[in-house]
Amino acid sequence: MSEKSKLDLSIMGKLLRFSFPYSFVFISAIILMILFAFLGPIRPVIIMEMINNYVAGDGQVLSDRGIEIQTIINWFTTQNTIAGQLYAWTVFLLVLLVIETLIQFLLTYFANLLGQSIIRDIRIKLYKHFNSFKLKYFDTTPNGTVVTRMVSDIEAIADVFTTGLITMIGDIIRLVFVIYLMFEASWKLSLLALIPIPLLLIATRIFARAMKKAFQHERLQVNKLNTFVQEHISGMFIVQLFNRQKIESEKFDGINQGHRNAHVSAVWANSIFFPVVELLSSLSIAFLIMWAMFQVDQPPSVIRDSFGMVVGFTLWIHMLYRPIRQLADRFNVLQRGMVRAERVLEILERKEHIDDKGTIQTFDFNQKITFDNVWFAYKDTDWVLKGISFEVGATKSVALVGTTGAGKSTITNLLTRFYEFQKGSIKIGETNIREIELQTLRQNIAIVLQEVFLFSDSILFNITLGDESISKEKVIEAAKKVGAHEFIMRLPGGYDYNVRERGGVLSVGQKQLISFIRAYVYNPKILILDEATASVDSESEELIQKATQELQKGRTSIVIAHRLSTIINSSEILVIDQGQIKERGNHEELIKMDGHYKKLYELNFSQEESKN
Repeated sequence: MSEKSKLDLSIMGKLLRFSFPYSFVFISAIILMILFAFLGPIRPVIIMEMINNYVAGDGQVLSDRGIEIQTIINWFTTQNTIAGQLYAWTVFLLVLLVIETLIQFLLTYFANLLGQSIIRDIRIKLYKHFNSFKLKYFDTTPNGTVVTRMVSDIEAIADVFTTGLITMIGDIIRLVFVIYLMFEASWKLSLLALIPIPLLLIATRIFARAMKKAFQHERLQVNKLNTFVQEHISGMFIVQLFNRQKIESEKFDGINQGHRNAHVSAVWANSIFFPVVELLSSLSIAFLIMWAMFQVDQPPSVIRDSFGMVVGFTLWIHMLYRPIRQLADRFNVLQRGMVRAERVLEILERKEHIDDKGTIQTFDFNQKITFDNVWFAYKDTDWVLKGISFEVGATKSVALVGTTGAGKSTITNLLTRFYEFQKGSIKIGETNIREIELQTLRQNIAIVLQEVFLFSDSILFNITLGDESISKEKVIEAAKKVGAHEFIMRLPGGYDYNVRERGGVLSVGQKQLISFIRAYVYNPKILILDEATASVDSESEELIQKATQELQKGRTSIVIAHRLSTIINSSEILVIDQGQIKERGNHEELIKMDGHYKKLYELNFSQEESKN
């Protein structure tokens, strides 16, 4: 067995584990599939008996099997005439067809129920797994790739169970049963009819390889298309602002062409394979007709038997080739699902999440925060922070200033454990933050970012984030303290106003105010302001300054500064440059040092101070 085959079996085994909670549905589908596989091939047997005994024959039972079937006939009718017995056979066939139809209905229902239940569980597990990932994963993985894994890849996995695995097993059982019945009826005629089968098996093998390659290429192109569309719809403002519509459309045409070609490859393989199947099927029937021609000179009893045999074998040949042809289809579906499942399972097995080994759930966060010789790199030893050490006293405020890329935001991301540092320690009081349960840690830290993300939902939801313990009255009270209540009430629907995707209908200042209300109602013990006033207008800044003062009361806070008004009252200001603390002190002390801070002040803060 090849390494790739082993891998496929391993993937199938992992998928089957998701069916364990639905063992009743799975077993029911298997039983129904087996019944369905056996019922179909029985029909030609009955038709052969009808022809041999009551159409081409003299009405007498011709075989031991006929004697057994005569018992069934007598159960259907009390008439002993040929017409009565033929009528009984017809009724029996109709009943058999009804039963077969009912079984097929139940099989389809249970198989789809199983498939949809499994992908629901996989999707929930995958979403929870994504929620536990480090931000580094999302920094390096396009959103379109994540969406592809969550939606289209998982949908393809459902086909593994609905039209793939279970149906394939049923087709194989039917194939074996058909061949058994054929050989029982006439082994010579069976060998003659099966002459084209080796050619069909070779063609099926070639087709399966071609389709697997086509599906892998198709998966890649689907991922590219989803990623491009997601990114460019999100960035449509930039596309139109810089008049890139024509250029980006040409890029899309190229990606879309690749997507089309990937699907055409699969269609091309199908267009060759299925005519080959039909040709080989016709060849088997041709051999059957040739055999019948040689029976013309035989005695009447032989000719009579041959007539029923030709009809029965014709039906069996169709039943034989149809499963083989469908096996290729099922195999394609199975391969498509396995290729997609491999990608999904690979993500589920990735260890991208932060290890939450903390056991402390109840903790006093009103203590000093200590960074002790902290080193951090996003990759290997390309250090972003180099031996950072400082303290933030309980209920005190420390400001971080420095040029873009100096490492200011990285410091706060380490405190919230969005990233993990490699050396040193970060403590709250005397407790390492890794000893605190991650959920407990983040519940007590609030971050107000420069770029506020809002969901396509109401203002109330974007403040509470669906936390039912936060009442609307509490939200209104917080909005009044922040100074945002009036602008919210001017919107249609007030707090129930839908801000649309990413809060696109609100100004930057309005979104920022909503983020302050969000932080306020969650009542954090530690507050982080990351360039919170960098992009707002003067009027909004006054409201935000008020909100900042209100939020900082009684809380330990770290402020990443962009404007002088944000940091001037901080207990201590740290000047960060190239991942190191170059200077520290209050505003007046740092100005007197005539160093990095004074240069930053002259470049960025002096104009602001002159305006004030």
